[in-house]
Amino acid sequence: MSDALKSDVYQNMETATKYKKTQSNAKDRVDQKLLQQYLDKLMQDGYVVVPDLLSQEQLDIIREEVTPMLNHKGRNFFEGELTQRIYSVMAKTFALNPMVEHPMILALLDAVLMPSYLLSQLQVINILPGEKQQPLHADDGYVQMPRPRKFVSAATVWAIDDFTAENGGTMVIPGSHNWGDKHPDESDLKNQIHCEMKAGSAVFFLGTLWHGGGANVSDQPRLAATAQYCEGFIRPQENFSLSVPLERAAQCSEDIKRMLGYSIFGPFMGMVDGKHPKRLLEPFLNK
Repeated sequence: MSDALKSDVYQNMETATKYKKTQSNAKDRVDQKLLQQYLDKLMQDGYVVVPDLLSQEQLDIIREEVTPMLNHKGRNFFEGELTQRIYSVMAKTFALNPMVEHPMILALLDAVLMPSYLLSQLQVINILPGEKQQPLHADDGYVQMPRPRKFVSAATVWAIDDFTAENGGTMVIPGSHNWGDKHPDESDLKNQIHCEMKAGSAVFFLGTLWHGGGANVSDQPRLAATAQYCEGFIRPQENFSLSVPLERAAQCSEDIKRMLGYSIFGPFMGMVDGKHPKRLLEPFLNK
């Protein structure tokens, strides 16, 4: 009999002695029937709007924390020249953490990504009046693997203000997550739709879906946040190990520590000096 390890056995090996693999267990904390409805819609269309996830109190805290930091506009056509963005969010505030690790979002992620998925990017996005529509794109388009293929990431865009067709609500092309090597043409643009939703709601979409921020033709800004996630074997877009200080990471929940990269994918990927990366947080734990 061969001593070779099967790929699934190798992937699921537990080699750590102190910090064992953890999971979100979010599925046990959400309505199972509702979760399945969201998953069915997600796999059919590539996106799903999940309403009423954040309370008014949570929205007020987010707005209060991030508004003073909205000092700069985008630097190019993709960021949006009339769009304000905040990067390295967790280094500056934990107000978005409940959004990043909301049980329904984690339950969806647990269903569509492999264990030990990572947070890929976290931003605050404020689209100002007069902003043009963002170019349509797929979030895991930077992954050099030919389409059609399985997505290797998923993302959320959260409405801090109501999303409307006038104020820059996220645009999506339903079904485009299944496209091959194709870019949207004029006929496809006619089929894009606005994700209109109330503040406190989120649109969850797969990394292969074509989408983008809408044009803001209203007279008010549109405040939002986005949390993006990727498989543990894909490099995250944001280098959290450099942007979030160790003492800040140590204050986060186990779910967020894991998604920031203080975790192991497979038996070894993510190690530091041959050890579990969570050991780096030990000087800051229990303080």
